[in-house]
Amino acid sequence: MDLSLMSVVGTLVSVGVAVLSLVLHELAHAWAALMLGDPTAKEQGRLTLNPAAHLDPFGSVLLPVLMALAQGPVFGYARPVPFDPRRLRHPARDEALVALAGPVCNLLQAVVAGLAFQAFAGFWDGGYGLAYWLLRVTSSWCYVNCSLAFFNLIPLPPLDGSKLLSPFLRGEGRRIYQQVQAYSMPILLVVLYVLPGLLGFDPLSSYLRATAIRLAGHLLGA
Repeated sequence: MDLSLMSVVGTLVSVGVAVLSLVLHELAHAWAALMLGDPTAKEQGRLTLNPAAHLDPFGSVLLPVLMALAQGPVFGYARPVPFDPRRLRHPARDEALVALAGPVCNLLQAVVAGLAFQAFAGFWDGGYGLAYWLLRVTSSWCYVNCSLAFFNLIPLPPLDGSKLLSPFLRGEGRRIYQQVQAYSMPILLVVLYVLPGLLGFDPLSSYLRATAIRLAGHLLGA
């Protein structure tokens, strides 16, 4: 296969894996909320594997494409799963558990992908046949899910990490948190694209290399 075509196929693999991983991430949130007493996501049709119910055009498709083309960690985001903390059986605890469900789902996918990669590695003969592409898919699956897990654990709204802090906020702290949520997407875009140019280094990439990329390397046996 021509190298340029292989590059295109590799990008498509990364984006396809990211889309599937995001769908499973959001489904995990919906399932966890339902198990903890809140059926809001189910009532709004989010307890499904249908990508159309979860994906955001920019965060789920365009952003992963840009990340793949930049040869950096591939991550993205989907439409947040709706839930009502008042319907949870233990709101302060369960809100954090619902938030954790997405990153935990990604880490479980990364472990499965790492095991599959090591199983397929014994069949690769150095060529570009089926075994090669199985290794490409499983390695991408591992890296993407590690990136998604640690990206979503950043404590900045609307990412899951911010919801781990929310149950512990009271009074003025919760009010400020809610104000930040209103501007969460602009703040996130500034962190992703503006700060690296102003500071002369990319804090997000440094963070992901120290966490997601390192973990994926261990899982893949690198």
